[in-house]
Amino acid sequence: MTLTNTSITQTLLNFASLFIEQYENKHNQLPVVEKDEAWPSLCEQGDASDNEVFWKPVPMTDKLTFENVESALNITLNEEFKAYYTCIYSESIDAVAEDGQLSLLFSWNKDDFERLQQNLIGHIMMKQRLKQDLTLFFAVTDEEDMIISVDNSTGEVWVEQVGCKPHKKLANNISEFIEGLTFSF
Repeated sequence: MTLTNTSITQTLLNFASLFIEQYENKHNQLPVVEKDEAWPSLCEQGDASDNEVFWKPVPMTDKLTFENVESALNITLNEEFKAYYTCIYSESIDAVAEDGQLSLLFSWNKDDFERLQQNLIGHIMMKQRLKQDLTLFFAVTDEEDMIISVDNSTGEVWVEQVGCKPHKKLANNISEFIEGLTFSF
C-alpha cells in the first residue's frame, strides 16, 4: 500500500494527540522539559518551574524542506520520511514497539531542524562511504547504537546498528510503524 504525505501527517497528528491525552490522564499535566531561553519552541506551554516548561507537540507553521540536502547530495529522499519531519515540532516522544522501548525523533524548533539535516547528511555520507543502501533515521532505541530507519527506496521501516546494514524489518512504512506503537508512562 502506498501512503500519501497526508496519511503520515494525519497519523502523526493523531499519535501526538493521543500521547498528550494519555499523558495528561496519567499525570494530570502536560509533559515537562528543561527550560532553555536560547532554544525556544512553539511547543512550550508555560513554566512548570523555574527551570522547566510544559510542552506538547504542535503542527509546524514553518514551510521546512529537505531540498538543500537533496540538492547537495544529488539524491531524492523518501516522501513519507520528509513529511514525517516537516509535520510537527516536538520533543522526542518515548514509545513502546513490539520489540522494546524507543524514542521518536522530532525537531524542537527551526534551528533543530537544521541540526537534524546536518546529522542526516553525515548519516547519508557514511552509508555511501560504506556502499550500503540508503536509510534515513527517525527514532532511537534503548539499545546502544541501534536506530529505527526508513529504507529510502522502499519506505520500509527497519532496525539497524549504526554503520551496519539494517537487520530486522519492522513495518512496511512509517505510518504503519507508528500506528503499532503504545506509550508507557
